Amino acid sequence: MDDGQVDGGRRGGRPGGGRSRVAVAGASGLIGGALARSLTADGHEVVRLVRHDPAGADEVRWDPERGRVDAAGLEGCDAVVNLAGAGVGDRRWTDAYKTRIRSSRVHGTTALAEAVASMERPPRVFVNGSATGYYGQTGDRPVDESAPAGEGFLPALCVEWEAAAAPAREAGVRTVFTRTGLVVARGGGAWGRLFPLFRAGLGGRLGDGSQYWSFVALHDEVAAIRHLMDRDDLSGPFNLTAPRPVTNREVTLAMGRVLHRPAPFAVPAPVLRAALGEMAGDVLGSARVLPARLLGSGFRFAFPEIDGAIRAAL
Repeated sequence: MDDGQVDGGRRGGRPGGGRSRVAVAGASGLIGGALARSLTADGHEVVRLVRHDPAGADEVRWDPERGRVDAAGLEGCDAVVNLAGAGVGDRRWTDAYKTRIRSSRVHGTTALAEAVASMERPPRVFVNGSATGYYGQTGDRPVDESAPAGEGFLPALCVEWEAAAAPAREAGVRTVFTRTGLVVARGGGAWGRLFPLFRAGLGGRLGDGSQYWSFVALHDEVAAIRHLMDRDDLSGPFNLTAPRPVTNREVTLAMGRVLHRPAPFAVPAPVLRAALGEMAGDVLGSARVLPARLLGSGFRFAFPEIDGAIRAAL
């Protein structure tokens, strides 16, 4: 299945269908790119926020680290979706890179929220990315959107990231936070690194494998964002995770089953800590996050189980 396609249900960008204009920050990324392709395939107009001089009417200039955006280019948009930010798992968390992670998200969100609030005709909805890192490490204890923020770098980042959207919310724009889990996709993210290893027969569990991974198929991630865009009665945080989180050991077995490859190896925790530094705490940590509000809104997952999510990414 094409990662960027969304099947079933109402897929319009505004209630009742019709062609919509949607601004997407982070359209060059894994989720933003899939969302842009899905919207375009359904006949909607996608405006991409870019850091270079715009090459056409479908691009708007912005500089997230400096908190700048061409608000005039957002006029006429029915929705603004912010999925931009430096990759959390792209490299070791040095102090400098942690600063970059924070500024790319917090400053960029502030700029977009202020731009949305200043518009003469603001969009119906502002969808702002967030992450299940909000909850920190929960062990085997399940948590939903009612749970408080955890402790550590990622929870503190998510709290500040979501708070940066206040200008839009205070201006009366419906604001949604997508607390996304580990996206199962072959083209990027954590799974983008796992697929080549398992195909080569080098896959295996991380640490003791008991840590929970709250996953979501890329297909369902895009479908959920569009569901939240469409529904004028939905706002606030939503966990974008499949309804049954699985342990890293279960992920390892599922990858082996689907790819028909043995998964004999295990990476000991001390080795991960030496290689990844502070980020190893999140790889070895456990977060059992449930999509209570999303399910309560009537959303139905196409790939609720890990085997199906992996097959969908192939």
